[in-house]
Amino acid sequence: MSDLRLQHLQSWLKEVAGLTDFRISVASADASFRRYFRVHLADRTLIAMDAPPDKEDCAPFVRIAKAFGALGLHVPEIICEDLSNGFLLLSDLGDTQYAQVLAPGTVDALYGDAMDALYRLQTGPRPSLSLPAYDYALLQREMDLFRDWFLGKHLGIMLDANQQAALAQVSEQLAQSALAQPQVWVHRDYHSRNLMKLDQGNPGVLDFQDAVVGAVTYDLVSLLRDCYVDWPRPQVEAWAEAYRLRLSEQGLLRDVDSRTFRRWFDWMGVQRHMKAIGIFARLNHRDNKPGYLKDIPRTLGYVLQVTQDYVELQPLNKLIHQVVAPRYELTTGKLR
Repeated sequence: MSDLRLQHLQSWLKEVAGLTDFRISVASADASFRRYFRVHLADRTLIAMDAPPDKEDCAPFVRIAKAFGALGLHVPEIICEDLSNGFLLLSDLGDTQYAQVLAPGTVDALYGDAMDALYRLQTGPRPSLSLPAYDYALLQREMDLFRDWFLGKHLGIMLDANQQAALAQVSEQLAQSALAQPQVWVHRDYHSRNLMKLDQGNPGVLDFQDAVVGAVTYDLVSLLRDCYVDWPRPQVEAWAEAYRLRLSEQGLLRDVDSRTFRRWFDWMGVQRHMKAIGIFARLNHRDNKPGYLKDIPRTLGYVLQVTQDYVELQPLNKLIHQVVAPRYELTTGKLR
């Protein structure tokens, strides 16, 4: 954020939001152009969001925050908004991310709370807010990021016609699997860096402005096969099955057996992880944010793990071993 924009934000906090005797500090930055500042007052702290209006639109954040809050999710309260300037003043959900406190001794309770919140999101009465569909075109655009930014830009790989066809075939099957699932409200980035550990009302839920209507397994696999932390596969599958049973009791998955749900879950994860790998590479090359490169090996590991288990997805597994591995160390992320 430029000095001029920082001055503008401080003036807005005083003149529009009505704050006095405060100081601000950097709270966090995400993978977009948004920045977050903690506003320190005598008796409390608040969060100021800066989203440059030529780069970001705050309106979806405001609309979805109100809708998610109505469903019982613990999201930031909108205290003051200025959409034309891209400023929001929000309640503060603290600075303890799930990523900081997840451990073998805490994960069951923390994920239990997170899946309770996800259950409310997926099964609660939908507020009168129309979210965009997680449609075929969007699913495909996301998977193209893997080809364009990871294979092409990061590794300098140009696929031949047969390789392109194999990747397209797998992508087609992944997209169709997502569209075949029950369609629910999807947070779209439901993972350990966007969930805040709270003493009451856990978890706090952030970064929901890109929410859509999409596959029932999307947020679940985002949580359980997190790009930033991993758990033993049997444990992940047990959590997923317990969640399936809960949705079955609600009627959302009444006729969906565990094998079908596992397949949906696995395949949805491959779609998401292809997207994430492409985004991590793009953040490095386009946005000068190299810190996400270290998360590619874990994310790519999920893709390799699942694609070896399904004959329909094995062409992607083969492609990674044949064209990626010669240029990229799969476990460390070092370029060869």
